[in-house]
Amino acid sequence: MKNLGALFCMLLVLVCSQNSKAVSVTTVIRTANTFIESLNADKQKAAVIGYTKENATKWTNLPCGLQCRVGVLLGSLTDIQLQNAKAVVKAAMGTLPSKGYDQAMQILAADAFLGTSRKGYSEGNYIIAFLGKPSITGKWQLQLGGHHLAVNLTFDNGKVISASPLFIGLEPKTWTANGVTFAPLKANHDLLIAILASLSAEQLESAKLSSGFGDVSVGPGADGKFPTTKAGLKVGILNKQQKALVIDAMKAWVQIADDATAKKLIASYTAELDNTYIAYFGGPTLTNKGDYIRIDGPSVWIEFICQPGAVFPAEVHYHTVYRDHIRDYGGSFSFFN
Repeated sequence: MKNLGALFCMLLVLVCSQNSKAVSVTTVIRTANTFIESLNADKQKAAVIGYTKENATKWTNLPCGLQCRVGVLLGSLTDIQLQNAKAVVKAAMGTLPSKGYDQAMQILAADAFLGTSRKGYSEGNYIIAFLGKPSITGKWQLQLGGHHLAVNLTFDNGKVISASPLFIGLEPKTWTANGVTFAPLKANHDLLIAILASLSAEQLESAKLSSGFGDVSVGPGADGKFPTTKAGLKVGILNKQQKALVIDAMKAWVQIADDATAKKLIASYTAELDNTYIAYFGGPTLTNKGDYIRIDGPSVWIEFICQPGAVFPAEVHYHTVYRDHIRDYGGSFSFFN
């Protein structure tokens, strides 16, 4: 009887776990339909478009609104429509503080802060788009994008199958509004420098690249343009504690996705960890212009670079990208270098 009871409990946990995941995607679809139905006919046509390679890859980190993106501008929505739009992305993204949805909203807030000093920056200059109709069957993609942000989540038959490509940038690195200090990429930055700080002098030398970059190298418009040869230091030679630091750093980007999807992706990247490489250029504290680091695995690709300040030229600002050699856009499209 005890064995039967234990078996029943295990089955109950499994069913509840499966149901919770199903409810998560169902919630995304329900909130998406609520948002779409709140739009007029013209905005519905702009918000729900074809799931094509051309539409999927039309994203950028620049503050150019709909000139270089598809979808509808958040600034064109009514208060209720904006509330509905944010409900969609909140349901679809990670729930941890300063990760997922919270981090994305802080990126929007950073642009609002820039807008107090320079025209062209605004929370309203971001878009939301659905590539394909949100459904429990078939493949479709959710986009949230604007200056320093490009979220691309791909769904297939009721599951999230990709959280990349993801672009996150930030200027300024930190700011204070209404007595609250924000620094939405501090954890990402600190986790990367913790990896470099853990390396011996010999390991640092092996990880250092011979030349640097002006920006992330596999950013917007560079789909599939990964280096043909991996460079830097192979993670497989590191000790257990150093490997744990690499995994923690990867989580900071992967957790843009819902919590269950993020766990699955991290599990895949952890299984590939020994064949993953870390490489950097410039200083290991990632504080000066041109300082750069990347994580390059069989699947995972993460880049982080310190850029010259645009609005605050005396400072640096951050550009980062998370990609997956296999899963970008749900693996739906082919790219050639």
